[in-house]
Amino acid sequence: MARTNARELCDLILDDGSFVSWDTEPLAVPAGPEYAAELAAARAATGCDESVLTGAGTVSGRPVAVVASEFDFLAGSIGVAAAERITEAITRATDAGLPLLASPASGGTRMQEGTVAFLQMVKITAAVARHKAAHLPYLVYLRHPTTGGVFASWGSLGHITVAEPGALIGFLGPRVYEQLYGHPFPAGVQTAENLQRHGVVDAVLPPAAVRGALDRALAVIGDAPAGIPPTETAPAVPGADGSAWDCVLASRRPDRPGVDQLLRAASDGHVLLSGTGRGESGTTVLALARFAGQPVVLLGQRRVTGGLTGPAALREARRGMALAEGLALPLVLVIDTAGPALSREAEEGGLAGEIARCLADLVTLDVPTVSVLMGQGSGGPALAMVPADRVLAARNGWLAPLPPEGASAIVFRDTAHAPELAAAQGVAAADLRRNGIVDVIVPELPDAAEEPAAFLRRLADTIAAEVAGLRAVPGDDRMAARLRRYRRIGL
Repeated sequence: MARTNARELCDLILDDGSFVSWDTEPLAVPAGPEYAAELAAARAATGCDESVLTGAGTVSGRPVAVVASEFDFLAGSIGVAAAERITEAITRATDAGLPLLASPASGGTRMQEGTVAFLQMVKITAAVARHKAAHLPYLVYLRHPTTGGVFASWGSLGHITVAEPGALIGFLGPRVYEQLYGHPFPAGVQTAENLQRHGVVDAVLPPAAVRGALDRALAVIGDAPAGIPPTETAPAVPGADGSAWDCVLASRRPDRPGVDQLLRAASDGHVLLSGTGRGESGTTVLALARFAGQPVVLLGQRRVTGGLTGPAALREARRGMALAEGLALPLVLVIDTAGPALSREAEEGGLAGEIARCLADLVTLDVPTVSVLMGQGSGGPALAMVPADRVLAARNGWLAPLPPEGASAIVFRDTAHAPELAAAQGVAAADLRRNGIVDVIVPELPDAAEEPAAFLRRLADTIAAEVAGLRAVPGDDRMAARLRRYRRIGL
């Protein structure tokens, strides 16, 4: 496939004329005659003095630092001089408070420099970790090919990771694998598209589309939030005209809007992410988004057939929690699940442990959090996304340890008493508010499925108002109030 070199990539991504190189004379490293000749030939062929280009520019006026591999320079390999250049650029971006776009295209460690070159990945990784610890965006665009130690260090640490179509991406290069084991590596595994399907990368985009994606991401991450938005005045929530069972039935309507519609119809803009980043893809929606000018990380349970939630979906949720904390952005969690996946795979995948870890992560997360009961809230996977600073509920949202049919099966050994159990357990939004579990009920007039656009706008504005209010609360006070809130429920 045709390759986009480092300078061409910068020209595609950055505003015209904005790029300023940070590169200085490469660090001198010991080189015998053969290696010295290889370096000289690479410089003459590419016009580059090393295998990486670094610098800064702007994207729609927003400043951003760039580190990009030049594959045609000794296969983009990383030796001591290249590693020093990368590390200095990352450090400079961190000290300047700049988002950083890293774009590897590399065969990995420079074999001519041996183990010393191999260890350079440690200092690059340390610099990336320091950058992320400063709550600065680290965005990765993997180009063809990216393998070896580069993929296993600075190529795999992005808050967001995008890959080039058709790119070879993998830890052990296929040529090395075949030489070592005497047969080819399985076809189709080490491709950008396959890794996206498995949740290792978030998206597959051609170089020409990276600028737009980066612009959308920086608009969420980098632009200042708006002030507290006004919320739509709506009639009072109906009281006696709908039972808990009516709420359950309304939440299960196939035409009821869900988190995907919320993003598409009611956000100012969003960037969808995908998977756990660890080889799994579940049913959780993960996105950077803005609602009424408020930037957030949004994660939501997707309304799918059956609506059951497995351990991979909860690991996606935990990735979203970590992303919000890493970028110092408020987190919005949308709950809409028919309950846990009940299967051998779910048990062996550690479903119960993932519920517990979600609870532990969320209740101690050091950013503002807002949970939204948008529809069904059944069982542990719903509970795993509840303990936020503020909890909203759609009028027909509900929360219960089991679906009412399951509770009926336990208590009455049938499912016919489900309506009775729904009322007795206090699962409906109005009951949850009376019990101090829900703070705000978002009206449905009379049902979200019958007024989807108006309901989604109402919900988005309410989310934005809650996020804006939480941003004004000092972090220690917010955390103390959250912990106090969940100690007192039921007392």
